[in-house]
Amino acid sequence: MEIVPLGPGFAAELRGVTLADVASDDAAYTAARAAFEEHSVLVLRGQDVTDELQLAFSRRFGPPEVTKVGSQGTGSHFVILSTIGPDGQVVPADHRQAMRAKANQLWHTDSSFKSVPALTSILSARVIPTNGGETEYVSTRLAFERLDADMREKLNNLFAWHDYAHSRSQIAADLASPEERAALPPQCWRMVWTNPVNGRGAVYLASHAYAVEGMEALDGRRLITELMEAATAPGTSYLHPWRKGDVVMWDNRATMHRGRPWPAHEARLMVRTTISATDADGVATMRMPSSQAAE
Repeated sequence: MEIVPLGPGFAAELRGVTLADVASDDAAYTAARAAFEEHSVLVLRGQDVTDELQLAFSRRFGPPEVTKVGSQGTGSHFVILSTIGPDGQVVPADHRQAMRAKANQLWHTDSSFKSVPALTSILSARVIPTNGGETEYVSTRLAFERLDADMREKLNNLFAWHDYAHSRSQIAADLASPEERAALPPQCWRMVWTNPVNGRGAVYLASHAYAVEGMEALDGRRLITELMEAATAPGTSYLHPWRKGDVVMWDNRATMHRGRPWPAHEARLMVRTTISATDADGVATMRMPSSQAAE
């Protein structure tokens, strides 16, 4: 397996390995997992992707999420990111599917709004537009390391609230349905996620973050905005131009990402599997201590 760096200090392409290799061979998985912990974003090009193979590959990294209510793929292990309607035509710009695609163009990390956050997301390209539709990534690990020592120490002791409805309201007030709001109450997570493998910390942020525990609302929002801007500063991102058969996986503990626009009349179909983080991935240290939560 060859590892080819792609981004500014993170992201790499894996060559000489397939989804099937990682799914079935312990040595291939061990090498891919080590690359994942080191580079945060991994690209595998030219894959012969099927739902079954993507899920088998995904399961090597941990337990797959069940897709939430209100999404395409609800109840399965697949999130269907599509602008193709039941009639096979591209949906109009004001359709809920198109609006959800627009919401994914906000900087975010997957599942920070869930009671069990995500370790990794695995996204495969099935139908891609002729231009645009890239996915852009930043390393929140490198962003944390760029902060001064005082700010790093401060963040290590802070917790932020994340809410799915908050991010969706930035696109349309009712984009999150009542069923989604009921199923996905706000969650509070430590603002620094330390990787248990290499000990490196990362700012844990997303467009879902709306408040900082123990801070006045305005001050908390200001801190979140400042950190988001620092993490996504010009020159810090890796922009992935999709080809059919590409598979990209990323570490939700140490990155943020966003989709980029594409021509509204062109179809785009991507399939995502998402792996839940476990205590082995550092979840236990992310939760607010019960004594602090009760204050």
